[in-house]
Amino acid sequence: MGRTQQSTMRRALRREVAGTIGLLADEEDFAAMRRYRTFTFDDHTTYLSQAEGLLRSLASDGRHTTIALFDPEEYEEYCADSGLEPDAPASRTRFTAELASTGPTVPYDGQSLSDLLPDLVDEAVRQATWEYATMLLAGLGACAVCGEDIGRAAFDRASDLLVRLLETTGPGTRHLVCSLPAAQETLLAALHVEQDTEAITRLDETEALEFTTVLAVGIATHGAAGLVMRTTADGRPDRVQGWRLHGERLLPLTAAEVFDAYCTDAISGDLVAPESGVDYCAAPPIGDDATEGGHRH
Repeated sequence: MGRTQQSTMRRALRREVAGTIGLLADEEDFAAMRRYRTFTFDDHTTYLSQAEGLLRSLASDGRHTTIALFDPEEYEEYCADSGLEPDAPASRTRFTAELASTGPTVPYDGQSLSDLLPDLVDEAVRQATWEYATMLLAGLGACAVCGEDIGRAAFDRASDLLVRLLETTGPGTRHLVCSLPAAQETLLAALHVEQDTEAITRLDETEALEFTTVLAVGIATHGAAGLVMRTTADGRPDRVQGWRLHGERLLPLTAAEVFDAYCTDAISGDLVAPESGVDYCAAPPIGDDATEGGHRH
């Protein structure tokens, strides 16, 4: 086999290899990496520009690339645990490969980094929220009275409530947000649901899992969780409805309470201007046979 043919075959194989790039999304993380001699970039803006150029070049060659969020603190811990020299490109490559299988990633589809980075950060927040909420549920243990696993029971109850919520409206698109004030920060989870005229429901299973887990934490800890649902259907204004968690029940909010909840930022508490063409409506009751105060652990 001649060298020309071998080179052609290798180029063809190279196009079959998927890749991951670990990206330093903000200037603080970029500055932390500059302490390493082998990290040769001096300016974050230039670094992002070069990264975007590389992504476009890979895409033009037909290569599929995903972007992962490179965290310098996690990288340092990874090197310490693995016995790797942190000031080495090979170590950064191995860490990035680890991120590809365990960390949040987003695919590169030709968009600009200014559009891609917010999605990457959102994905990282989503994963961190789910991991934290899962850890909280797992750490609750068993009920001292009945021996039931508190976290599992709360998750089952949250799953039931979600099903009942989705039964309250007809065809259309729904966007649900669950917020739960926690010790360190407010936990947020969002779920996008579509239902057609034949009552077939489509949703992302990962989003549903995250949403149910955050709601379950509220149930298990008797937290002050709130839930808002926005429904979009043809031929009518968008409708916004809301509920508050009380024990194991979701109690409907009035139209005024929904307006206040939807027009207040869940994290900062700042007022948000109401949208025109949106109806803030009283929510329907979520029928169930749970006791008023919920299951007591």
